[in-house]
Amino acid sequence: MKLVTDNRKARFDYAIEETLEAGLSLTGTEVKSLRQGHANLRDAHAYIRNGEVFLLNAHIAPYEQGNRMNHDPTRSRKLLLHRREIDHLEGRVRQQGMTLVPLRIYFNDRGRAKVEIALGRGKKKYDKRQTIAERDAKRQIARAMRERQKTG
Repeated sequence: MKLVTDNRKARFDYAIEETLEAGLSLTGTEVKSLRQGHANLRDAHAYIRNGEVFLLNAHIAPYEQGNRMNHDPTRSRKLLLHRREIDHLEGRVRQQGMTLVPLRIYFNDRGRAKVEIALGRGKKKYDKRQTIAERDAKRQIARAMRERQKTG
């Protein structure tokens, strides 16, 4: 698996409950640009319309050697999922007020571009502060353990 881009901010902003792998419907220049690692998921999200799932605001930079046939960097891209997966996601989004968030784009072992999407619930400000406090506590514990190993 070759990782292209990772949406680290998504895990901070959302409480991730379930993840799912989906294919991406791409043009040729988009695939070439992804292989070079030129993608960004910072403001991206997914939505369901007419029984299809789309990825919105995912930025895939134009391919450098692409000519006038190059792609629009932030166009909506269709996600390829099975019908039962789409129905499951649609039910969770409508009834439980969850959001579809892309976590990462990667190439699988067969060379296919995939996106990992997650069902997430937005965190409140106090949840984010708690996440920061836990991360800082883990860092301090690790630092103390390293210091103890050096002196021991």
